[in-house]
Amino acid sequence: MEEPLGILIDFTECIGCGECVKACRQENHLTGTPNDRDLSAANYTVVLKHDEMYYRKMCMHCLEPTCVSVCPVAALTKSPDGPVLYDADKCMGCRYCMMACPFGVPRYHWNSPVPVIEKCIFCHSRVESGGETACAWVCPMGATRMGRRSHLLEIARARIALRPERYVNYIYGEHDAGGTSVLMLSSVPFERLGFPMKLGDEPLPTLTWAVLSRIPGIVVTGGVLLGGISWIINRRIQLEKTGGEDLPDGTEPRSRKGGGQ
Repeated sequence: MEEPLGILIDFTECIGCGECVKACRQENHLTGTPNDRDLSAANYTVVLKHDEMYYRKMCMHCLEPTCVSVCPVAALTKSPDGPVLYDADKCMGCRYCMMACPFGVPRYHWNSPVPVIEKCIFCHSRVESGGETACAWVCPMGATRMGRRSHLLEIARARIALRPERYVNYIYGEHDAGGTSVLMLSSVPFERLGFPMKLGDEPLPTLTWAVLSRIPGIVVTGGVLLGGISWIINRRIQLEKTGGEDLPDGTEPRSRKGGGQ
């Protein structure tokens, strides 16, 4: 089986131009005012600054993602090629993924009449047709580059070995939370940038299911409860739009798929 795809972001090469943010918004047809300090439903990536260094935050595309393991309706799936994909048509807005993500990535689309979550899907359609992610393609400095994860790890290790004075001796994402498809290099310790550092090397879904398997009643009850809540919310939205009249079957006001608008 071929190695999964990944992204290597070298913060020391970033000039803070923000082209990756613009390209991401365009590729995913995102509207609304982007949050320049954090991820939001209007921007799936953000460029921040610490002292003189710029750095990015985005979905880490975990090798064994917790968001996928907790999603009760399979709206989130892990592609064999690396990306964690998301289908908004399946999402019922329970926000389990937001609570489970160790990196705090999925964001709720509060302004939508039928709120669902939003997150990077690794420019799946571009990548599937042989292209790069928009952020990697547009980066003028090569600070973000795409490739096979194993190759990107070789590059990262070589850079640290060649210029140890330039980097902290740590590749973020190599082992964190069991490993991620997004890898990062920095000249500033990652904890100072707000990245969680105590996630361990074991995939978090392993821990999740170790607990849930002991309490199957809670899992089943929780799923039924969330399904009921979702039905009630959608029912109220429908009645609000039609002035209290029932909509014909199959007229759910849902049109989005894949995270874009």
